[in-house]
Amino acid sequence: MTKKQIIKIFEEKNVRTVWDDNEEKWYFSIVDVVAVLTDSENPQTYWRVLKNRLKKEGNETVTNCNALKLKAVDGKMRMTVSRSSSGWHRWRARVSNRSRCNRFNKQ
Repeated sequence: MTKKQIIKIFEEKNVRTVWDDNEEKWYFSIVDVVAVLTDSENPQTYWRVLKNRLKKEGNETVTNCNALKLKAVDGKMRMTVSRSSSGWHRWRARVSNRSRCNRFNKQ
């Protein structure tokens, strides 16, 4: 399995991504996307709360996430919850800035 990691910039914020050759899909760090879409001061906490709410509702977008090793701010490879590019449209109703979410989906 060949994976290529790239940092994408969206509205001056970094979004860690991985291309999977076998699946022919991009995977995005959920915490990075949450930071872009919500302007939250603590996207990890925002994601943790949102994830718990989604699980309680029986929403399967949480179960369809993958843990992939991505380079963290400290330069170390860490397991990071990621989602393929095909699953983001389901998040629009759950994030606070829908217009930004629509622009993110188009990239």
